Amino acid sequence: MFSDIGALELVTLIVLAVLVFGPDKLPKVVQDVSRFIRKIREFSDSAKEDIRTELGPDFKDFEFEDLNPKTFIRKQLDGNEDLGELKELRSTFDLRKEMNEVADAVNGRESAPAAAPATAPAQVNGSAPDLLKKQDKPAAPEHPPYDSDAT
Repeated sequence: MFSDIGALELVTLIVLAVLVFGPDKLPKVVQDVSRFIRKIREFSDSAKEDIRTELGPDFKDFEFEDLNPKTFIRKQLDGNEDLGELKELRSTFDLRKEMNEVADAVNGRESAPAAAPATAPAQVNGSAPDLLKKQDKPAAPEHPPYDSDAT
Protein backbone atom coordinates (compact mmCIF):
# COMPACT_ATOMS: atom_id res chain seq x y z
CA MET A 1 0.00 0.00 0.00
CA PHE A 2 2.78 2.43 0.93
CA SER A 3 5.53 0.94 -1.22
CA ASP A 4 6.68 4.30 -2.58
CA ILE A 5 7.20 6.00 0.81
CA GLY A 6 10.87 6.28 1.68
CA ALA A 7 12.51 6.44 5.09
CA LEU A 8 12.73 10.24 5.08
CA GLU A 9 9.03 10.62 4.28
CA LEU A 10 8.12 8.15 7.02
CA VAL A 11 10.20 10.03 9.60
CA THR A 12 8.61 13.29 8.46
CA LEU A 13 5.10 11.85 8.88
CA ILE A 14 5.92 10.57 12.38
CA VAL A 15 7.36 13.93 13.46
CA LEU A 16 4.36 15.74 11.98
CA ALA A 17 1.93 13.38 13.79
CA VAL A 18 3.72 13.97 17.11
CA LEU A 19 3.55 17.74 16.57
CA VAL A 20 -0.12 17.76 15.55
CA PHE A 21 -1.57 15.26 18.06
CA GLY A 22 1.03 15.43 20.82
CA PRO A 23 2.74 12.52 22.50
CA ASP A 24 -0.18 11.94 24.90
CA LYS A 25 -2.94 11.49 22.30
CA LEU A 26 -0.82 9.84 19.57
CA PRO A 27 -1.27 6.20 20.77
CA LYS A 28 -5.07 6.65 20.90
CA VAL A 29 -5.09 8.16 17.38
CA VAL A 30 -2.98 5.28 16.02
CA GLN A 31 -5.40 2.76 17.58
CA ASP A 32 -8.41 4.53 16.10
CA VAL A 33 -6.84 4.71 12.64
CA SER A 34 -5.80 1.04 12.69
CA ARG A 35 -9.30 0.02 13.87
CA PHE A 36 -10.84 2.08 11.04
CA ILE A 37 -8.55 0.49 8.42
CA ARG A 38 -9.36 -2.99 9.77
CA LYS A 39 -13.12 -2.30 9.47
CA ILE A 40 -12.71 -1.02 5.91
CA ARG A 41 -10.80 -4.20 4.95
CA GLU A 42 -13.46 -6.42 6.55
CA PHE A 43 -16.19 -4.50 4.70
CA SER A 44 -14.41 -4.83 1.35
CA ASP A 45 -13.73 -8.57 1.90
CA SER A 46 -17.37 -9.23 2.74
CA ALA A 47 -18.49 -7.23 -0.32
CA LYS A 48 -16.16 -9.29 -2.54
CA GLU A 49 -17.51 -12.53 -1.10
CA ASP A 50 -21.09 -11.37 -1.65
CA ILE A 51 -20.34 -10.56 -5.28
CA ARG A 52 -18.65 -13.94 -5.82
CA THR A 53 -21.62 -15.82 -4.35
CA GLU A 54 -24.07 -13.79 -6.45
CA LEU A 55 -22.12 -14.48 -9.66
CA GLY A 56 -22.46 -18.22 -9.13
CA PRO A 57 -20.22 -21.19 -9.88
CA ASP A 58 -19.41 -20.05 -13.42
CA PHE A 59 -17.19 -17.31 -12.01
CA LYS A 60 -15.49 -19.22 -9.20
CA ASP A 61 -12.03 -18.24 -10.56
CA PHE A 62 -12.99 -14.56 -10.85
CA GLU A 63 -10.47 -12.18 -9.30
CA PHE A 64 -11.13 -8.47 -8.88
CA GLU A 65 -7.51 -7.73 -9.75
CA ASP A 66 -8.28 -9.00 -13.28
CA LEU A 67 -10.45 -5.91 -13.80
CA ASN A 68 -7.29 -3.80 -13.89
CA PRO A 69 -6.42 -3.41 -17.61
CA LYS A 70 -2.68 -3.90 -17.03
CA THR A 71 -3.27 -7.15 -15.18
CA PHE A 72 -5.74 -8.33 -17.81
CA ILE A 73 -3.34 -7.69 -20.68
CA ARG A 74 -0.41 -9.23 -18.82
CA LYS A 75 -2.51 -12.33 -18.12
CA GLN A 76 -3.58 -12.60 -21.76
CA LEU A 77 -0.03 -12.21 -23.08
CA ASP A 78 1.50 -14.58 -20.53
CA GLY A 79 2.79 -17.64 -22.34
CA ASN A 80 1.97 -16.18 -25.75
CA GLU A 81 4.55 -16.79 -28.49
CA ASP A 82 3.87 -13.38 -30.08
CA LEU A 83 5.32 -11.68 -27.01
CA GLY A 84 8.87 -12.24 -28.29
CA GLU A 85 8.03 -10.46 -31.53
CA LEU A 86 6.47 -7.61 -29.57
CA LYS A 87 9.62 -7.19 -27.45
CA GLU A 88 11.78 -7.26 -30.58
CA LEU A 89 9.63 -4.61 -32.25
CA ARG A 90 9.71 -2.46 -29.12
CA SER A 91 13.51 -2.66 -28.90
CA THR A 92 13.94 -1.46 -32.51
CA PHE A 93 11.80 1.64 -32.00
CA ASP A 94 13.58 4.51 -30.23
CA LEU A 95 11.10 7.33 -29.63
CA ARG A 96 13.71 9.69 -28.20
CA LYS A 97 15.88 9.36 -31.33
CA GLU A 98 12.89 9.92 -33.59
CA MET A 99 11.81 13.03 -31.65
CA ASN A 100 15.35 14.45 -31.79
CA GLU A 101 15.47 13.95 -35.55
CA VAL A 102 12.12 15.73 -35.99
CA ALA A 103 13.23 18.58 -33.74
CA ASP A 104 16.48 18.94 -35.67
CA ALA A 105 14.60 19.01 -38.97
CA VAL A 106 12.18 21.66 -37.70
CA ASN A 107 14.96 23.84 -36.29
CA GLY A 108 17.09 23.44 -39.42
CA ARG A 109 19.98 21.67 -37.70
CA GLU A 110 21.84 18.79 -39.24
CA SER A 111 21.10 15.58 -37.40
CA ALA A 112 23.39 12.59 -37.11
CA PRO A 113 23.49 10.62 -40.36
CA ALA A 114 20.69 8.11 -40.23
CA ALA A 115 19.83 5.18 -42.39
CA ALA A 116 18.75 6.03 -45.92
CA PRO A 117 15.08 6.96 -46.07
CA ALA A 118 12.71 4.50 -47.66
CA THR A 119 11.54 7.05 -50.22
CA ALA A 120 13.90 9.68 -51.55
CA PRO A 121 12.53 13.18 -52.12
CA ALA A 122 11.63 14.12 -55.66
CA GLN A 123 14.59 15.53 -57.54
CA VAL A 124 14.35 18.45 -59.87
CA ASN A 125 17.25 19.13 -62.25
CA GLY A 126 19.48 16.74 -60.30
CA SER A 127 19.01 18.39 -56.89
CA ALA A 128 16.55 17.70 -54.11
CA PRO A 129 14.28 20.59 -53.11
CA ASP A 130 15.18 22.23 -49.82
CA LEU A 131 12.07 21.82 -47.71
CA LEU A 132 13.56 23.72 -44.79
CA LYS A 133 14.32 26.86 -46.81
CA LYS A 134 11.90 29.70 -46.20
CA GLN A 135 9.68 30.28 -49.18
CA ASP A 136 9.62 33.72 -50.74
CA LYS A 137 6.48 35.63 -49.94
CA PRO A 138 4.09 35.49 -52.87
CA ALA A 139 3.01 38.69 -54.51
CA ALA A 140 -0.16 40.32 -53.27
CA PRO A 141 -3.00 37.95 -54.07
CA GLU A 142 -5.10 38.93 -57.03
CA HIS A 143 -8.77 39.14 -56.27
CA PRO A 144 -11.06 37.42 -58.73
CA PRO A 145 -13.12 39.74 -60.86
CA TYR A 146 -16.42 40.82 -59.32
CA ASP A 147 -19.42 39.35 -61.07
CA SER A 148 -22.57 41.22 -60.11
CA ASP A 149 -24.78 38.70 -61.88
CA ALA A 150 -23.51 35.82 -59.74
CA THR A 151 -24.60 37.42 -56.47
